[in-house]
Amino acid sequence: MGAATDTAATMGYLARALKAPTIGRVWEPLAATARDEGWSHEQYLAAVLSRQVADREANGTSLRISGAHFPAVKTLEDFNVDHQPSLRRDVLAHLATTTWIPKAENVVLLGPPGVGKTHLGIALGIKACHAGYPVAFDTATGWASRLQAAHRENRLEHELKRLRRYRLLIIDEVGYLPFDADAANLFFQLVAARYEQGSILVTSNMPFGRWGEIFSDDIVAAAMIDRLVHHAEVLTLAGDSYRTRSRRELLKTPPTTGADQ
Repeated sequence: MGAATDTAATMGYLARALKAPTIGRVWEPLAATARDEGWSHEQYLAAVLSRQVADREANGTSLRISGAHFPAVKTLEDFNVDHQPSLRRDVLAHLATTTWIPKAENVVLLGPPGVGKTHLGIALGIKACHAGYPVAFDTATGWASRLQAAHRENRLEHELKRLRRYRLLIIDEVGYLPFDADAANLFFQLVAARYEQGSILVTSNMPFGRWGEIFSDDIVAAAMIDRLVHHAEVLTLAGDSYRTRSRRELLKTPPTTGADQ
């Protein structure tokens, strides 16, 4: 009894010292399983460490997802690719691997409102979080506000450097509202600072040919597009809005028998 108590106290201390709470929680039940099933010392150690690593990775993923400030949790598994027959499945599968992020490559999702651009952007961002990459999400107007505030406070250079710790920046809804020349210049500085240094994912309801309207300057827009697409996958989504389609399907649903009699 005394030896068992001493062992438990020692393991508890070691787990706290190592900042490995999972080891403190699982070492004893796993030891019982090891004795019952005749594990070797190596198998037991591997099992304990595997549980600790799995929990630590899961906690890290949760923190990265929370820190990204996604407006909702969307996954690729939830995305109905059948509604996007023109979307290349091989390209989507490649993007899901996140291997483009350490190469500082970009993704641009173009298409009309409601076709799933934001869903795909969030889903790829969550894949990046699971792969261990820090991600930051905001709308184009949200990013503009951040950059303008940093510029007013004479800390724009510091802010651009700070954002480099995020391996992926997601800029959602480019084109829903136009920007003045000052905001366009700040956006260009953000894209230029990320060029070949960190990945950007952009969603836009406007084709590239109309980005001059968004940023109030054809030259700035062209320079921005040039840097974005140099190392990028550009995907164009088409079709009706999911929201409009769902509304039409709802209106076509026959009334319940006996209703409004």
